[in-house]
Amino acid sequence: MKTKKKIVSEFRRSEIIDAARSVFARHGFVRGIIDEIAKEAGIAKGTVYLYFRSKTEIYKAVLDHDMKAVKKETLDRIEAAGTLKDKIGAFTLARLESTEARKDFFRIMDNESGGLALTRSQYHYWLREPVLRLAAAIGEASRQGEIRRVHPEKTAWIIADITRGTIQRRLIGKAETPPRADSEFLSGFVWAALAVESRSATPTAPIQPQP
Repeated sequence: MKTKKKIVSEFRRSEIIDAARSVFARHGFVRGIIDEIAKEAGIAKGTVYLYFRSKTEIYKAVLDHDMKAVKKETLDRIEAAGTLKDKIGAFTLARLESTEARKDFFRIMDNESGGLALTRSQYHYWLREPVLRLAAAIGEASRQGEIRRVHPEKTAWIIADITRGTIQRRLIGKAETPPRADSEFLSGFVWAALAVESRSATPTAPIQPQP
């Protein structure tokens, strides 16, 4: 059972994180200041420092909070999907929609440099569990002959990487299609690559040159 103090502390941290996300989204990390974060949260500047030692710590807390939310949403959708094709679609759509909902902050995050940028190792850490869940489904479908024989984990990471590429394209420029449309394109592309070649197809006879 959580104490009242613990509940209040978690609520206050959540308020600061939400306020900081909005401030960083509007101004970026460099121009986003503690005073404005405090004002956005409706608390005194000194209260912010009771929970976070610096602006960098707040930024990393926002990043950690949002990536964990993306992770949970992705896992939930994969679990709820029935077929492998649906699970691939669930994986891509969860990530695209989660980014879309926080696109201003994620755009800032993607452009930061140095210790604030999302590193490859962090990317793998936050995505590892959803990718392994997807890999398990790929492996089972491969063993059952539903798709062609592939390396499950490598295939799952490829799906994650092309989804990340789509996310970055959407962040860099103006997205002309909704997340679901991009998800359907990605999952359809991947599914076509995984499909088992038809053994009943009759080879097409070569075209004979005209005399």
